[in-house]
Amino acid sequence: MPRYLTEQDIANFRAELCRVATERFARFGYEGVTMRQLAEALGCSPKTPYRYFKDKADILATVRAQAFSRFADVLEAAAAKGEGALDKARLVGDAYLRFADEHPHAYRIMFEIDQPIGDDHPDLLRESKRARTFVTRQAEEMVKAGLIDADPLLFGWSMWAATHGLVMLKQAGMLDHGPDVRTLAGYHGALMFKGALAAPKKTGKKQ
Repeated sequence: MPRYLTEQDIANFRAELCRVATERFARFGYEGVTMRQLAEALGCSPKTPYRYFKDKADILATVRAQAFSRFADVLEAAAAKGEGALDKARLVGDAYLRFADEHPHAYRIMFEIDQPIGDDHPDLLRESKRARTFVTRQAEEMVKAGLIDADPLLFGWSMWAATHGLVMLKQAGMLDHGPDVRTLAGYHGALMFKGALAAPKKTGKKQ
């Protein structure tokens, strides 16, 4: 008789499939992964993954949504520990780099794979927006606190672009003989912050 699968069995298989898929998509890209290869890696029938996901695109959307969710959780938890806008921005930056170090495959499938993010996959749409919005929110907080005088959208996206560039250089091994990635991130952040410093408010009356 075929073995009856419990809800925990199903959850465990889905989790393992997502783990394997995340690694394969990160290493070989979307076109370099097939459902048959995923089944072989899991030691199951080629038809088994279709019991849990519609197709390969559905698997990719699911693992990307999971990655964005974990990423946003890490950034939000880091910000919650900060005292003041500047401290929160520093902690979020540290958490960003730490996540990329600890979850390189998840980072790659979030930002290196070209997949439409739309209403077809609401979880992916929601979680990617949550992460994207939070990454740039720190600039908005610094503007509100009067720490910088800059367009928060441009400042936030510029910081994000620079941080992402450093992560990709590190993952490609291009920083092996250069400065530490956190040293570079801190240096760039300090330069941007200095360039956007708000002018001190004048106090007192003119004599």
